[in-house]
Amino acid sequence: MRNPSTLITALGLISLVLSGCASTKDAVLPQDGPPMKAIYEQHIQKLGARDPLVIRHELENRSIVDGNGSLHGYTREAHNEIDTTFPRLPNPSLAMYVFPHLAGKEQVPVPGYVTTFPMYERVEYALPGEVPTRLQRK
Repeated sequence: MRNPSTLITALGLISLVLSGCASTKDAVLPQDGPPMKAIYEQHIQKLGARDPLVIRHELENRSIVDGNGSLHGYTREAHNEIDTTFPRLPNPSLAMYVFPHLAGKEQVPVPGYVTTFPMYERVEYALPGEVPTRLQRK
């Protein structure tokens, strides 16, 4: 025989899940409220803000440095994000000489040639702190 407490627990969970599925969106979400546009406009007025398009235009025309000092070291740039945080691990190129040979079903002669390929299949990056970081460019 099975453990009765396990059976009771399973039946309780099933009934809880099924009762959650029995509710409707009208019972969960109120249907008699103001529309979303009215809520947004009321919020903007409460903040004392002007027209959002005017504010956006003013933000696009402001200068990056506002006289508060230099932002060097605080600004995220491509070279200090990738090179400093996740430096590439070395992946040397190997040279291979392919001897002259006959190729294919028709045995076509192929002259000897040299080709290069990376030692590892994909580029690997070090985790922060695994290798010494490079000096930042100024």
